[in-house]
Amino acid sequence: MKKLFIALSMAALISSAFEPAGSVQASHNDDHKMKPFVLASTSSGDMAGIVADVTNKLKGAGFEIAGSYSPYPAATIIVVTNDALKKAVAKSDFGGYGAAQRVSVTKVKDQLQVAYTNPTYMASAYRMKDKLSDAAGRLASALGKGKEYGPDDDDAMNDEDLREYQYMFGMEDFTDHFLMGEHTSFEAAVNTVEKNLAAGVSGVTKVYRIDIPGKKETVFGVAMKGKTEQEKDQDDKYLMSEIDFKPVRSTAHLPYELLVSGTKVYSQSARFRIAINFPDLSMMGSNSFMNIMGAPDAIKGALSAVAGGKK
Repeated sequence: MKKLFIALSMAALISSAFEPAGSVQASHNDDHKMKPFVLASTSSGDMAGIVADVTNKLKGAGFEIAGSYSPYPAATIIVVTNDALKKAVAKSDFGGYGAAQRVSVTKVKDQLQVAYTNPTYMASAYRMKDKLSDAAGRLASALGKGKEYGPDDDDAMNDEDLREYQYMFGMEDFTDHFLMGEHTSFEAAVNTVEKNLAAGVSGVTKVYRIDIPGKKETVFGVAMKGKTEQEKDQDDKYLMSEIDFKPVRSTAHLPYELLVSGTKVYSQSARFRIAINFPDLSMMGSNSFMNIMGAPDAIKGALSAVAGGKK
């Protein structure tokens, strides 16, 4: 049975009668089972040199660099997009979440792992009309395609599974966005987010901004730090230290997003956003979702403050 992500009380964990979702309820068809990340290559060498090489390859494949950041010393994340990708996601409601593809360079012992988000997986998880095959092809051509990875094979999901994904019945799926703030106009919403990110409100700063063509929609990628002990559950480094511990790292899970659509600012529930990339993580143990029980509320509060809502 799929190990479930839950950030509720221990009593709820023990007494819950919910049925798990995802691969446990996999549809009986022959659709390709997918995983959220693609390992492009592993090598030894200098982090800065590998990052520069990867950046040049991405540009050569027709991507523009939307932003980059290092959430902790052993990791660099490069965020890319292009006109074709932006036009593809514009076809779908809330498609802006998929406008950024994330490429990671992570040092694990003496190796540097180059990996990226799987656009086809993302297209299904975010219920897109376009499969994002152009982005998938360009990333594979530029960086290589070793293997898809993330959850164990038993927890890989096909298109139908991903489009209906909940880690537990009754919990958030992709359509259950959180309304973080509402403003008098699209421009006011975007300006509020820009201003608050520049000020580092609640420890949140901007990694990238991508405007979706033909729509009043803009997606921001954000870095989160916990300035105090009470805020540690929102901190990128802390969260990844608890959930990203397999030999091949899933660093490209970061950064999180805020989506301005019309006059409103949204974010995905952390109970969906984390679980979709780590669907087989255990509930309890030395590395588990139980260790970050406070993360969903902490992330929601921090992003709400940035969006102009209440923390």
